[in-house]
Amino acid sequence: MEFEMGSVVGSGDEHDHEASNSRKGRNKKSYHRHTTHQIQQLEAFFKDCPHPDENQRRQLGRELGLEPKQVKFWFQNKRTQTKAQNERADNSNLRAQNERIQCENLAIREALKNVICPSCGGPPFGQEERQRSLHTLQLQNAQLKEEHEKVSSLLAKYMGKPISEIEKLTSIVPNGSSLEILPLGISSSSLNVENNQSILFPNYQVKGILDMERELMAETAASAVDELIKLLRLDEPLWIKLSSAAAASNCRYTLHRDSYEKMFPMRDNHFRSTSSTARFESSKHSGLVAMSAAFLVDMFLDSNKWEDLFPTIIANAKTIEVLEHGELGNRHGALQLMHEQMHILSPLVPSREFYFLRHCQQNEVGNWVIVDVSYDFSKENISPRCWKLPSGCIIQDMPNGCSMVSWVEHVQVDDKNQTHRLYRDLVCNSTTAYGAERWIVSLERMSERFNCCTKLTESIAPTYDFGGVISLAEGKRSIMKLGHRMVKSFCGMLSMSGKLDFPQLSEVNNSGVRVSVRKSTTLGQPLGVIVSAATSLWLPLPPQTVFDFFTNHRSRLQWDVLCNGYPVHEIAHISTGAHPGNFISILRPFIPTENNILMLQESFADALGSMIIYAPIDVPALNVAISGEDSSNIPILPSGLIISGDGRTGTDHSSGATNVESFASSSSNKNYNSASSGSLLTVAFQILVSCPPTCNQMINMESVATVNTLISTTVQKIKASLNCSALD
Repeated sequence: MEFEMGSVVGSGDEHDHEASNSRKGRNKKSYHRHTTHQIQQLEAFFKDCPHPDENQRRQLGRELGLEPKQVKFWFQNKRTQTKAQNERADNSNLRAQNERIQCENLAIREALKNVICPSCGGPPFGQEERQRSLHTLQLQNAQLKEEHEKVSSLLAKYMGKPISEIEKLTSIVPNGSSLEILPLGISSSSLNVENNQSILFPNYQVKGILDMERELMAETAASAVDELIKLLRLDEPLWIKLSSAAAASNCRYTLHRDSYEKMFPMRDNHFRSTSSTARFESSKHSGLVAMSAAFLVDMFLDSNKWEDLFPTIIANAKTIEVLEHGELGNRHGALQLMHEQMHILSPLVPSREFYFLRHCQQNEVGNWVIVDVSYDFSKENISPRCWKLPSGCIIQDMPNGCSMVSWVEHVQVDDKNQTHRLYRDLVCNSTTAYGAERWIVSLERMSERFNCCTKLTESIAPTYDFGGVISLAEGKRSIMKLGHRMVKSFCGMLSMSGKLDFPQLSEVNNSGVRVSVRKSTTLGQPLGVIVSAATSLWLPLPPQTVFDFFTNHRSRLQWDVLCNGYPVHEIAHISTGAHPGNFISILRPFIPTENNILMLQESFADALGSMIIYAPIDVPALNVAISGEDSSNIPILPSGLIISGDGRTGTDHSSGATNVESFASSSSNKNYNSASSGSLLTVAFQILVSCPPTCNQMINMESVATVNTLISTTVQKIKASLNCSALD
């Protein structure tokens, strides 16, 4: 029984198990795995169209052997998968950016702990300092508002209208159409100031920012006047005597730096970069000038007359702006912004350029102060090479139309590296190169020359010329004007700035021959290409001895290669000053092939040096000048020689007692001591070149070689004539 029951039960369980398996088999889904070909086709279609419509799915299913539902489900799954991948990539990028920003945040927090002030390099402003700065700005704002109200009140008072109406006029003016010289931006049409601007608003000639600049310029000039007066009236201990000055009449003074800085505390450093070669130059000198004080004041305040008065010092001068014209008649209060370029002696001496204020003040009747002081009106971040501290002169009227001029020159310069070694002692180690003494002796000499020119009359003893007698005073004045223009042209050529240099000719003789080529289109000079060349050398002779040698026309054939060994004859002589070496002469070179060419020469000497300048001129042109006609159009191309002391300490040769013959006899051993005092000689030539356009470069180089040979030969002849051939 039991066995049978168990058998029945067991058979029933097996039946149920089979039934369950059959149901699971019926309910289990059948999965279809796509082939590689099908997946590739689906992927390619998905790139072009991620959302196919029903027709596209049916067409794709027929091509791949798939049901449309299979195709539909594949695209759904693919879109979901792509979206998930994009989200994961975005999450990774955002996570990386978040980490980077957190690192930057930490770095900024650390940097803020150690922040410094960018302007001064100090610690950052604290709360108290920020409050003080804010308070300062508020005070400045209140001050500006107060000034604005004052100006508005003055304008309203003048116009007879309340401020509210003026502000309405201001609001009507469109942007950009306001007149910048007016404080409230009112257009010229609104106030009709086009014809009355100088009468209605005499103090508003420039923009508002420059109005404050004008006040600063006026304050700078007034302070400079006070300083200059003290410098001229005080002596020791502010001024100390230089030990190198020999006789009492030649005493030279320089400022004692410590005493000066105690009396006048130094302002900002004018050289933005500290240089070990920068130095101060200071000197004062006085002299009697044969011109009235009022006449000198007028010439000083006119840049063209100023340039003509000092042709051997001023290469170029210009008045940039007249800030104040000064009182009518005495020019008291005149103030102007000027520019000047100074150059002396040789191309080896660097020029000096100043932008400065010139202010004139009349202290009393017959007494004027004229002060110059550098002013950086451009405000550009350019470090100057020279800066003029308060300098200038006091001009005192004297009897007989003369003036006593006391001069102070005080500058800060940095030009030692640009100065050739030959001139370094004279320019960098003494006060005579650009000092007060040079201004005074030049002014004395030019005043004598000016008087000689203006006081010529018919009763003056006749001067014989090549055709008879220069009997007309106008003819002599015309010759003197032609000579002055020749000197000015020669000195202007010496700087050789802005012209073409030829470095391959730089190491010849003592200093080398500096050559430049320029195209001349200036009235009064020959038209064409001009080649200029200059060289400088040291001679163991006193300057006066060298000057006497060159002004002796009988010895000219020894050094002037243009004479071809023939003598020259002086056929006219016009004195230009008290010194016997100050004269203009007309020379006739004995050259058979050049009967129509003469030589115009002007020579002059003063306590600091001398010049001999000459130029060939044809007879018809010279006849124009002798007849008294205008000589400003006569073309002239000067050459010349410049003689100065060498600035070295040694025997004083200022007396000039030595002559060439005695020097030659005492120097037969050819052993010279270059440390002893001697002379510096500059020889400069100019030649005119006719250049066809097709062979410019070739002819220029040939001309350069010609002028180089000419100047080198002249130097060798000079050395041989002075028995200095052993100098190299």
